[in-house]
Amino acid sequence: MAMTAAITLAALLCSFWAVLAQNCDIYKGSWVRDDSYPLYDSASCPFNRREFDCKRYGRPDGDYLKFRWQPADCDLPKFDGENLLRRWAGKKVMLVGDSLTLNQYISLLCMVHAAVPNAAYNYTTDSFGTHTATFQEYNVTVVYFLSHYLVDIVREEIGRVLKLNSMSSSSVWLTADLLVFNTGHWWYTKGASQPWDYIQDGQQILKDMDRTEAFSHALQTWADWVDSTVDPATKRLFFTGLSPSHYNGAEWGEAGRTCAGQTEPTSPSSFSGGPIPQQVIVKELLQVKAKRVQLLDISYLSQLRKDAHPSKYNGVDFSNDCSHWCVAGLPDTWNQLFYAALTDQTVPI
Repeated sequence: MAMTAAITLAALLCSFWAVLAQNCDIYKGSWVRDDSYPLYDSASCPFNRREFDCKRYGRPDGDYLKFRWQPADCDLPKFDGENLLRRWAGKKVMLVGDSLTLNQYISLLCMVHAAVPNAAYNYTTDSFGTHTATFQEYNVTVVYFLSHYLVDIVREEIGRVLKLNSMSSSSVWLTADLLVFNTGHWWYTKGASQPWDYIQDGQQILKDMDRTEAFSHALQTWADWVDSTVDPATKRLFFTGLSPSHYNGAEWGEAGRTCAGQTEPTSPSSFSGGPIPQQVIVKELLQVKAKRVQLLDISYLSQLRKDAHPSKYNGVDFSNDCSHWCVAGLPDTWNQLFYAALTDQTVPI
């Protein structure tokens, strides 16, 4: 009788802790210093790119590597790259988006490689910007697919047309078993670097339109595609939230400053930047459409990391890059959160 009661109590406690873990919001918390970080040595990662490889290109400080995201009500599980490969055995994983998605992709490969440094792999890139890493022993393929807007840019007689209602690349995306999407930064690009000449919205062809509205319409197209085409029984979908830039020091109480020279995160009490408008659109959209898509809500915790950008240590043109992130660095946390969401594991505090 006593043994039965003990077993029943243990089961109840396990159930209690499981409920607490499920109710934990892993995106609410704070940055804490942890001298066991970083999770890997960037110099040992064969996938790292010079635009993200801050240590190799002269960044002298290292404190930005020593901060860990601590949720308020639980602990994140330890990232286990080998476990991830075993879960993904025989599958294709695809990250679709712009260079911020590439930032996350390279971080993910570095984290996995650190877990299985002797695992054989193939790594290729093509002229369209697609990167493909295959871990042979596990039969896992991890792909980065370049797409600045998710929707199409088509060259027509009038010029390059950004089509808010067309996604021809979606047939390629459907070849993956797990998909991670992102778009955001390119929607406000103007001038010589803008890759389109006109916007087509429905039957209207416009020279320009409100960019936030254009972003919203494109996301509607993407969400409609998810709801009408993607089979939730065979595929799992995520959307990585909008990644912030740090060119405006007024957002953290240092008007006139940028990310250059920053060595520690902003405290929540000092941050006054407010939510990223596109992130609000994404969150509201996923509440009414594409509900099967899980949001990796990384925006706010990334807004606090003014210290984690390459700045002039980007290894490309050495300009002040306050948009992308050092690897190792903040994108590792995005992938820890991704891992927690994939495995549905948190540990109650």
